[in-house]
Amino acid sequence: MRIAVLPGGKVWTLVLRLFPLLFLKATVASPVSRLERAESTDAEGFLEKYGYLHQEDHRHNKVEVTSALREFQWLSHLPVTGRLDSPTLQQMATPRCGVRDRGSQHTWARRVNSIFQGQAAPSGQHRRSKRYSQPGEKWYKRHLTYRIINWPRHLSPGQVGLAVRTAFQLWSNVSALVFQEVAAGPADIRLAFFEGEHNDGTGNAFDGPGGALAHAFFPCRGEWVNLVLTSDMAERWTLDGFKGHNLFMVIAHEIGHTLGLEHSPVRHALMSPYYKKLSKALVLSWDDITAVQQLYGKPSSGQLVQLPGQAFSSALQDLELARGGRGDPDSARPQYCQGFFDAITVDQSGSVLVFRGGLFWSVSAQGNVGAPRPLKHRWPQLPLAIEAAAFSPMDSKFYFFKGRRMWRYSGNDLDPGFPKRSDEVGLPRHPDSAFFYAPLGHMVVFKGSRYFVLNLRTLRPEPYYPRALSDWNGVPRETNGALSWTDGRLYFFRELRFWRFDPGKVRVTGSGQWAQELEWTGCQRPDGANDIL
Repeated sequence: MRIAVLPGGKVWTLVLRLFPLLFLKATVASPVSRLERAESTDAEGFLEKYGYLHQEDHRHNKVEVTSALREFQWLSHLPVTGRLDSPTLQQMATPRCGVRDRGSQHTWARRVNSIFQGQAAPSGQHRRSKRYSQPGEKWYKRHLTYRIINWPRHLSPGQVGLAVRTAFQLWSNVSALVFQEVAAGPADIRLAFFEGEHNDGTGNAFDGPGGALAHAFFPCRGEWVNLVLTSDMAERWTLDGFKGHNLFMVIAHEIGHTLGLEHSPVRHALMSPYYKKLSKALVLSWDDITAVQQLYGKPSSGQLVQLPGQAFSSALQDLELARGGRGDPDSARPQYCQGFFDAITVDQSGSVLVFRGGLFWSVSAQGNVGAPRPLKHRWPQLPLAIEAAAFSPMDSKFYFFKGRRMWRYSGNDLDPGFPKRSDEVGLPRHPDSAFFYAPLGHMVVFKGSRYFVLNLRTLRPEPYYPRALSDWNGVPRETNGALSWTDGRLYFFRELRFWRFDPGKVRVTGSGQWAQELEWTGCQRPDGANDIL
């Protein structure tokens, strides 16, 4: 920065004029200090909600707050500093379970001690009020019933039923418990979707997208218990897609609470308080299994069967293929039209390719949709699901992205040297979307508030990038797909909406509901089709 001296020796005049501003800064709180106070207030509210601080009069001294922060940091695998630092604030904003964490540390310590001592952990003796159950209780029977009260509008009953059955099976496979679904009447465990305040106790109101995804009540002798999930469409519940929150994983976690399990400090445990994505790995950890067996014993058969995440993905894919890619058997529209997709692009023939979970659909330029096909049937060696995809007309190659890696295919064949690590080519992990942008002649990758430009000839990032997403005037963050269409416009997609971008005007010129307004997505409802719930 250069400082220009005023002509005529007016430097002192400038200093005197700035003096009142310097004095004002010393006497009035700066925006930074106000922000810090706001963050501290929000953090104390979080610590109250999840049981680290008492809620009486909402006043806490420094020692109480420091102790609460240290306990939260320990459970969250953060450096235990007792300070409200950036990693702690970021962790507090991570999607998680709405059940309180208080007591999880002590329960886990007792469980580990019992393992080394070869003893069963005590089931807990304390009683509590009728609906607002506390940890430490368990069911005093081994046969439990459950009932699904409702489900998200964009998921079919068949899909949700499969997810719930498989989630209960996770726990019955490793314990002496048996679960049975009932279609009506009373049930031990009831699953329901609500949004906002739902008459389920003070502090249990859902807080919109992100934040608390679900909560459940611990067992209470002689009573049914609720397992409640938010039905806010912005939560992006999914079962077969990589993006959004996987309903199967969240339900399986909340079932653990209905059985009496508390949150676990083990990072990879299903009962960790923070949301976990579905992967190929085993869903339950050793800590999850130990906890449920200490309450209910081992399977009567003596055989412990663990289910990997891939087992559920395969079962769901079989269900969708059997229905011709329609989530609802009464609907003539493809499954992706009723919810969200992971990625979208257009190939050399002008066909739109839509990716969701382990399947993809091909849509002709006239809007005719082909039957769904597994990804691996056309592009061997791809993972179960992808996060972004793009076809480049410059080199006639397909590019796929997931996690830390990028795949490149010539036709159906994986190119030598691929997959590559994203950081090798200067791209971010877990991209939101990718597309070939003709005006630049390069690949563009969106991630959060920035975008990256990849030179496909050199596989190196272009200089002066990444840049702010605000360059794309009107395009929102977290798009899940983008493509160039025959009208010369770029179309960006996020959940159920699209944005039409004019490269000449360099701004968004229109938006709407893609399934209803863009015929070439293959979602135009045929005459006489039933309404989707």
